[in-house]
Amino acid sequence: MCKFIKLRLQSFSYAFQGWKHALRNEPNTWIHATITTLVILVALWLHLPPRDWAVLALAIGIVWSAEFFNTAIENTVDLACPEEHPLAKTSKDVSAAGVLITALTSALVGILILGPPLLGKLTAVLN
Repeated sequence: MCKFIKLRLQSFSYAFQGWKHALRNEPNTWIHATITTLVILVALWLHLPPRDWAVLALAIGIVWSAEFFNTAIENTVDLACPEEHPLAKTSKDVSAAGVLITALTSALVGILILGPPLLGKLTAVLN
């Protein structure tokens, strides 16, 4: 059992190393980090109910996952095909499109969840 736990902890270590690598080497992760932070701060300010938090957490997690999968795909393609190739480009472009779709969908989710209470709170503050 001790070996099992040690291996699981090692797996978490590898995952955090990957996260750290992405933050250090992928500029788009900082965009995601900034937007994630802003969404969390606004949601805290609005005192959202748990169900809204759950939906926002899913949306945020999906975008981060898509970005990490995109990074993994791009790195794998670069390793397998260091020279320019139309299929390599297509693979990278389609992977990036997946991130774009998740980001746009998550933005819509954020607007639908945060928009009405934010508008109400801002209206109250300004009046």
